[in-house]
Amino acid sequence: MSFSRMAVTVISLAIEIYIWLILARVFLSFIRPRKYHPVLGFIYRVTEPALDLCRRILPVTSLGVDFSPFLAIIGLEIARSAVIYLVSELLRYLGV
Repeated sequence: MSFSRMAVTVISLAIEIYIWLILARVFLSFIRPRKYHPVLGFIYRVTEPALDLCRRILPVTSLGVDFSPFLAIIGLEIARSAVIYLVSELLRYLGV
């Protein structure tokens, strides 16, 4: 496996893990656990930057529904597709 293909695999896996962390945070918001648990603190610290950015773009609705996880997941999937496309085009251009 070439370095570029391995890099795409690693980036894709990192994005997938991040999406799962966002989904875990969404699930946790329904059960409202204690936030001082180290694992929960990690999930909140890791996902908050992306969700905060999405909340600036799409604020919480008047009903209190936060669509930022949905927007973040869509953005991450678009980023994953773009990286895969760009690397595959670069490899095709280089003849690898």
